[in-house]
Amino acid sequence: MDGMSVGELRGRLTSHCLLLETANHLVLVDTGYGLRDVATPRARLHPFFRALVRPELREEMTAVRQIQALGFQPRDVRHILLSHLDFDHAGGLDDFPDATVHLLSDEVESASQQKTLLDRMRYRPQQWGTRPNWRTYRAAQGERWYGFDAVRELAGLGPELLLVPLLGHSLGHAGVAVQLSVGWLFYAADAYFYHAEMDPVAPRCTPGLRFYQTMMEKNRGQRLFNQVRLRELAMKHAGEVQLFCAHDVREFELVAGRSHRLPATPSADFESEPALGRSVVGL
Repeated sequence: MDGMSVGELRGRLTSHCLLLETANHLVLVDTGYGLRDVATPRARLHPFFRALVRPELREEMTAVRQIQALGFQPRDVRHILLSHLDFDHAGGLDDFPDATVHLLSDEVESASQQKTLLDRMRYRPQQWGTRPNWRTYRAAQGERWYGFDAVRELAGLGPELLLVPLLGHSLGHAGVAVQLSVGWLFYAADAYFYHAEMDPVAPRCTPGLRFYQTMMEKNRGQRLFNQVRLRELAMKHAGEVQLFCAHDVREFELVAGRSHRLPATPSADFESEPALGRSVVGL
């Protein structure tokens, strides 16, 4: 599954979130699982995915508890950029009732229709208590970014934060690009799952994650095409763009600078970033 859990029956994945501290507020990229998922998983998460994924529901690892441990309050998170509405990305939305949630309109439309059994298992309306705060955008809206369509005009946010449509895993799936003083962080969410998929010469994926991606995909052609484009981006602009996905342990530890088993701490994890006004940390 993860390419490194030798001798173990199950691999380990992350649910990577990114916290940005600007001069005036906090911005959260994806939310992972939330407090209500931890407290009542049977009511919030479908039994199929509870059995398949077996999420490690630790309260101290939720985004809101890590943010509080860093010295902030949930109300300080004024904006959330959401890659898509899968249960492991949207579970923490209810922990930030004051935040405006930015996501693609096609994702809201597709998730709300609940057309298939898999849709009803992966998209959990129980997690959508902040829906009146959602702000949606069309995938083709905005200028190009390194050859990708991008939504640049996010309400209340500056030009250093972009939604980048990466359709395939879901019909409104998006990555998030964050401009730093030395280049860009590009969170590709679930556009790929394993770091070696981005190898420009011999891309590969573990059998377990290849199966999972195939099972979850809404449009195979778009998903694979976007992986090709992401590999090209990683190869041609390695010095300008740091690419990472949501669930790869190796990539999380490279970006966050700590073990994936540990929550963020105020002493070591915040990295000063002048382009944002303040700093950035991986959760």
